[in-house]
Amino acid sequence: MSAYVVVTVLAAALAGFSATSVFLRAKWVMEPMAAYGVPLAWLPWLGAAKAAGAVGLLVGLLVPAIGLAAGICLVLYFAGAVIAVARARCYAHIPFPLVYMAPVVGALVLGA
Repeated sequence: MSAYVVVTVLAAALAGFSATSVFLRAKWVMEPMAAYGVPLAWLPWLGAAKAAGAVGLLVGLLVPAIGLAAGICLVLYFAGAVIAVARARCYAHIPFPLVYMAPVVGALVLGA
């Protein structure tokens, strides 16, 4: 199995886990979201965006253009998350969205 496949599956799994955590409104997600000022009404949309990105990465293993689009969208999503965390001045939380973004960037680089 190639490194690209392994990293892509890992990125999809992490994005899927993150989406599931939002959908289930896990306490460890809800408390920081409130601190960042994220409206509760946004949560289904944010979870759906991450879930779609996860599925898109996996589909991208067969249809590379879909994987590329999903990867770019997930990087933009997690960059937005970094900005939201920084705007809330929760600087110690900045590494968390970066942990989810890193394998997506890796998949994009390996898939290029």
